[in-house]
Amino acid sequence: MFTFITKNEYGKPHILLMKGELIPYKMLSLDAFSQWMGIEILECEIGRCKVAMTIRNDMLNSMNYAHGGVSYTLADTCFGFAANTHGKYAVSIESSINHIEALNEGDYLVAESVIEKVNTKVGFNIIEVKRGNELVALFKGVVYRTQKEWEE
Repeated sequence: MFTFITKNEYGKPHILLMKGELIPYKMLSLDAFSQWMGIEILECEIGRCKVAMTIRNDMLNSMNYAHGGVSYTLADTCFGFAANTHGKYAVSIESSINHIEALNEGDYLVAESVIEKVNTKVGFNIIEVKRGNELVALFKGVVYRTQKEWEE
């Protein structure tokens, strides 16, 4: 993505702000770790995002299950994407996860922002992580909403 500077009606430079539903795509393009994890965006709209990934062998722990950081990373990425769709940089200030089921190599996980509450300075999100229809993790996050705008 590029920042486009145009001139307004007075000939002054004007920066185009990015549409909210496009921000997660820009974020993913700049996020080497999420790309390495194989995270893909399935759906995105203002205040909501759905992402997915498949667990690989190199993501397993010593007990041959997915490391807890795998589902946490997927949920945290979904959280960040959803929180930033409002057009301002939003940064995590608190998060937690409940791991409900063990995960295996080959599992296809989908994380979705299911509840959002946005205030002027903070935002609250609940992210469900599912394997098919089965809830496998529940993530809660709080973001601080900065004044910096996302630009194209």
